[in-house]
Amino acid sequence: MNDRHSMISQPLRRPSAGRIASCLGLFVLGLVVGGAGSLVQAAWFPGGLLLALAGAAGAFLGGAWVTGGRAGAVAGVAGWLLSVILLTASRPEGDFLFAAGVGSYAYLLGGMAVAVICATLVPVRRPGGR
Repeated sequence: MNDRHSMISQPLRRPSAGRIASCLGLFVLGLVVGGAGSLVQAAWFPGGLLLALAGAAGAFLGGAWVTGGRAGAVAGVAGWLLSVILLTASRPEGDFLFAAGVGSYAYLLGGMAVAVICATLVPVRRPGGR
């Protein structure tokens, strides 16, 4: 049989403990980067916005590099997204972190665009490939 067909029929393996720990660490890093970026983007507009987006891109691409695949980027993106969602929700006290302005929307939409770009452009290792 063809070597390609033998690769397809291999069952999936459970991720190692180190891979799970690195993905959890990258998730926490995404939480921190999302929170810090939300503070920085409003402080020094437009430089703070660019710094926050560059930090998010660095965390996502660094996570992909650490894990050697998309899982690291996705773990960081998930943490960033959770952080941003929690910070955009208004609380009963009336406090919120994102104002209704161009910078806040640029950070939210730009961060999502950076997340998609980083998660899709990561080179993926193929089983049995070089």
